[in-house]
This record gives sequence, structure tokens and C-alpha cells, in this order.
Amino acid sequence: MTKDEVKGAAEAEQAQSKKGLKKQQKEAEKAAKKAEKQAKLATEQQGTEEDDFAKDRYGMLPMFQSQEKLERVLVRVQDLTPEKADQLIWLRARVHTSRAKGKQCFLVLRQQQFNVQALVAVGDRASKQMVKFAANITKESIVDVEASVRKVEQKIESCSQQDVELHIERIFVVSQAEPRLPLQLDDAVRPDTEGEEEGRATVNQDTRLDNRVIDLRTTTSQAVFRLQSGVCQLFRDTLTNKGFVEIQTPKIISAASEGGANVFTVSYFKTSAYLAQSPQLYKQMCICADFEKVFCVGPVFRAEDSNTHRHLTEFVGLDIEMAFNYHYHEVIDSITDTMVQIFKGLRDNFQTEIQTVNKQFPSEPFKFLEPTLRLEYTEGVAMLREAGVEMGDEEDLSTPNEKLLGRLVKEKYDTDFYVLDKYPLAVRPFYTMPDPNNMKYSNSYDMFMRGEEILSGAQRVHDPQLLTERAMHHQIDLEKIKSYIDSFRFGAPPHGGGGIGLERVCMLYLGLHNVRQTSMFPRDPKRLTP
Repeated sequence: MTKDEVKGAAEAEQAQSKKGLKKQQKEAEKAAKKAEKQAKLATEQQGTEEDDFAKDRYGMLPMFQSQEKLERVLVRVQDLTPEKADQLIWLRARVHTSRAKGKQCFLVLRQQQFNVQALVAVGDRASKQMVKFAANITKESIVDVEASVRKVEQKIESCSQQDVELHIERIFVVSQAEPRLPLQLDDAVRPDTEGEEEGRATVNQDTRLDNRVIDLRTTTSQAVFRLQSGVCQLFRDTLTNKGFVEIQTPKIISAASEGGANVFTVSYFKTSAYLAQSPQLYKQMCICADFEKVFCVGPVFRAEDSNTHRHLTEFVGLDIEMAFNYHYHEVIDSITDTMVQIFKGLRDNFQTEIQTVNKQFPSEPFKFLEPTLRLEYTEGVAMLREAGVEMGDEEDLSTPNEKLLGRLVKEKYDTDFYVLDKYPLAVRPFYTMPDPNNMKYSNSYDMFMRGEEILSGAQRVHDPQLLTERAMHHQIDLEKIKSYIDSFRFGAPPHGGGGIGLERVCMLYLGLHNVRQTSMFPRDPKRLTP
């Protein structure tokens, strides 16, 4: 290596070590800055924690595993009235909405169909950090709050509790909801018309049903199913007062109850069985067993591929059967009186629920007469013909004709509920008693609400010989209904009854347009979940 080359290499090495030194220096400075920043943050955090005088007044509660029994009383949202003003109360509710504004946060707390406005504001009970925590609680989370009830000077129109608000002193999250909700509850209760006019979001039926747990939390859904519970209760109470006995009937049966093809087949060990289309045969057996008046409330299955607004493959049947003394109109009177008692009970005790549903789905109040209007089938056909409908005497009513007849009856008699009596025998099941004066007709009837059928019923054939003849006429395998026919061989009183669809009654009473709105977890040909 020459002198010059040695000198060049030494210079290069020197330059490199200078560069390395600079780099090291820079890195050291960077690390020092980072350490300083972290120290500052830690100090700030410590300061913040020290400053946060309210840190024990809010936070996430550990999972409830029944660790302790508290004597604390929780107040219901619906009970928050001006009478409770200035009281300090505890409450558990869902966070419906929250809105932070400067040093305060407004919350709407919801419990079933009731809600109340609440306020967390920086002051001697709440810190900045507490307000921030409250503002960040996700919608639909469940919280426990301790708050002071305050009267408000101006009504809070957006809440059910309009005369008071809560001033929160403690707030704890009991169960946190995920931040992304599959649907917004405010969208789910928005009337369709409002959505169309103002271009705001509404929620379609499939989204609702796919996320039913959230959809059932809406004020409308809460009201619908509370009213439905009321229908069952009124049905039971009215019939019990009339001397009826509630019975339970099997849902897995050996032959199709209605003698038709619309049944679900289930494997039953080494053979097949069916899901009951109605408790018909068993109700009648109970009459033959001297129970005289029976009713039952239970699931009914129909394997009909009907994707309409009023058909379900599983629904709740409210069924009635009773022995009568001389005429099947005794049965009609008993059923119509039961329906009238239900309508009165709903009108008198469920106004809050009716009004809540009306806000989203406006409809005319349900009208009924006492005693109930009863028309003969021939009168109904005559009214339809007068309105320009062409139909034969023994033809069954189509759905459009049922609706039209409902409108004609409403115009003429001002009632949404009526009975159509004496249906043509040809359109009724094999166990229907023929009319003694005209074999073309039968001792059978349908009942209608707002122009849609809610009950089908009749006097039943209680004579085994006539029953066998009628079954053969309908080409029913006698072997399959042997136990049914045999029930009448040992003396059977004259009797009749009918079956009502609970979901349909609720839908029509409230003036809704789809039976899925009144079925909690509907089943139709396209839906088996949730």
C-alpha cells in the first residue's frame, strides 16, 4: 500500500467514526426525549388520577356472579314522576343515546318502553374524567346509576318521563354493548312515511328479524308483545269465569288432524308421526269425556307454502270447544262474548301500548258491537254481488273478497268484528255438521276482524255413523282416524267450537300489516331462525 493509499484509508475511517458518533449522539438525544416525554406523561397521569376526585364514582363493574346480596332498591323508570323530586335513587337501565356538550353529557336511559333524560355535569359530584367516561359508554350498554330526581320547567318531549330528569352522581357499567349495533333503535321505530318524506333511515323486515333481540327492545315491539300477553290473559280469565277448563293436548300425532296434506312429518322411532295442525280431535275427546267446556293455548303447525302477510307455519292457537244444550248458536254467543271481553280489556287497560304502536303504525281505533253482528253466508254473498263481484253460491270466499266484505260491513254496520254463519258444506272439513234444512250448507261459521278471518268454527258431527260417511266422502283413510271416530261410540253430547290465531288477532286489532310483527320469533317457509 502506498503512502497516499494509507492516508486515504485513515481519513475515510475517521469520517466514518465521526458519522457513527453523530448517529449515536442523535439516538441518545432521541431516547432522552422519549424518556422525558414518558416521565411527563406519567406525572400528568398521576396528577390526573390525583385530580380525579370522582374516580370511585364511575367505572366498569366486575362481571355479576352473584358475589354479594345488596339491600339497594332499584327504582323503575316508569315510576320517575314529579312526586320523586329531590330524592336520591338508584336505577338500572340501558343507555339509549348519549350526547357530550362541553363539561356535561346528556344521556337517555331506557327501560322497556319507558325512558328518561339524565345529565352528568362537571361539579362537586362529577369530574371531567367522569363526564368523559359517561360520554364514551356504548349505546345499549346496561348501567347502574345513582341520581337525584329533578323537576324540569319545560317538558322533555322526546322522553316518556317528560316532567323530570336525573342528575347523575354515580354511574357504573354492568354490561357493555359492542360499539357497532346491527340496527339503530331510533331507525327501527321511525314511521315509514317519515323515512320516505325526510329521507331518513328505516329498518326493513328481514334486518329486524335477523337481529330480533335488538328489534324486540324497541318501544313498538315492547308494546306489541305486552298487548299480546294481555290477549292471552283476557282469553284465559274470561273463559275460566264462564266455567271452562284449560287443557293441554299432544302436538305429536299419528294422523293429520284436519285430514289434509298440509302437515309436517317427523320421524318417530321406527315410524312417522305428524305435528298437530290443531288440537281439534283432542278437544272433542274431552267433551266426550264430560269436561263440557274446554280451551287450550298452544302451538299449531301448518305446512303451507304460503308467503303471505298473514300466514305462518307455526302460530299460537287459542282453541275453544263446548257442549251446548239445543243450538250451536250458544257456542257462537260464547265465543263472540269472549272476543268482546278481550276487546274491552285491551281498550281499557292497554291504552299506553296501543298509543305507542300507533305512533309508528297509525290506524283507526278498533270498533265492535254488542251483541256481535251475525250475517248468514248468503247475505254476505249478496252484498258482494251488489258490489259487482261474480261468485257462485257454494264458492268459498277469496282473500280479496273477504277484505271487500269487511269494508262493506264496516260502511253499513260500523263494526270491525262480525260473524259469517252457515258456510257451504263443500268448503268445510269432514267433521262439520250439515245444516238440517239445506244439505248444501252447514252449521259452521267464521269470525272476522278488519275484513280478515281470525276464527273458523262449527258444530261438530258427534254421531259415529254420520262421521264415517263424511270422512269417506272426503276420501280420508278411516284406519288413520279410527280412535277419533271411536270416541263418539259411547255417547257424545252435541258440541261445537273454533280455533283463533293469536298473532292474527293482535295484528288486526292494532291495524298492523304483517303477522310477523306480532310473532316474537316467526316461522314461515323461508325462516327457521333465530
